[in-house]
Amino acid sequence: MDTHSLALAYLLNQPTLPIWPDMREGLQRMADRRPRDWRLPVVGCEAVGGTPEQALPAVAAVACLQLSIILIDDLLDADPRGEYQRLGAPAAANLAAALQAAGLEAIEQSDIASTTKLSALQSLNAMALTTALGQYWDTLNPADEESYWRLVQTKSSPFFGAALHVGALFGGAPPEVAEQLRQIGLLYGEMIQIHDDLSDVMAVPANPDWALGRSPLPILFAQVVDHPDRARFLELRRAIPDPDALAEAQTLLLRCGAVSYGVHQLLTRYQSAAAMLRAMPLLQPAGLQVLLDDVVAPVQRLFAELGVEAIITPTPI
Repeated sequence: MDTHSLALAYLLNQPTLPIWPDMREGLQRMADRRPRDWRLPVVGCEAVGGTPEQALPAVAAVACLQLSIILIDDLLDADPRGEYQRLGAPAAANLAAALQAAGLEAIEQSDIASTTKLSALQSLNAMALTTALGQYWDTLNPADEESYWRLVQTKSSPFFGAALHVGALFGGAPPEVAEQLRQIGLLYGEMIQIHDDLSDVMAVPANPDWALGRSPLPILFAQVVDHPDRARFLELRRAIPDPDALAEAQTLLLRCGAVSYGVHQLLTRYQSAAAMLRAMPLLQPAGLQVLLDDVVAPVQRLFAELGVEAIITPTPI
């Protein structure tokens, strides 16, 4: 099943999308990139015994809502790569609002039972509202760890929790099982954020977060934790994107324990999500396990290259 093409075709049945070029073309470009996140409802649906076809309305909804979130994020971050640079900020903001509505309409026009439809709509709407709050908090830039985790749990993880939750509902899961999948999705979303933070701060050339004054977890750690290199790190950050300053700052992230702390937080959430998964009465849990394993795979490879025994061993399902 070509999830991405079928989701786009499903959306084209809505009366507005075919006659709105920016919406249609934006979704087409995303579908062409085949984002893995669009398959989250399928994974949730299959885990409870459903089929990919059953999850299709949920996939379409998730596709619209994800593009809406990206458009808004880029506007709020003034990201030079954002679609608003091509469309203009007013048009991009309007398109983001329309995509939210289109995502909910994708659920509404499905032929699922009305009670399940209502639960799915409530889940996605709650996700959109929570994410909007997180996007607002993100503009304030977290100054301490408490603010960082609050931001992750509002802006980053609700999307993943809702995507698995709605997929499970369309697969026929009882409410309590669907809710457990949502909890796994929330942990998975936190893992994704930590993984991205670790990758971004170690990227060469410098990721925009350095120059924009953003605080991914390792940078936040190096800035607020009392360690011998803290003053030097703060000085170097002001000099980035200078390549020499970046290289030294990244070395300090390793030396002060910032990267190790991020890896610890990532693995802690992996272990919690994997334990929840093992305890659930699922018919096809393998897809969920693969999702979790893929996020920690780079850490496992790093351990292997360093000759360090793996801290985690994925449990076969």
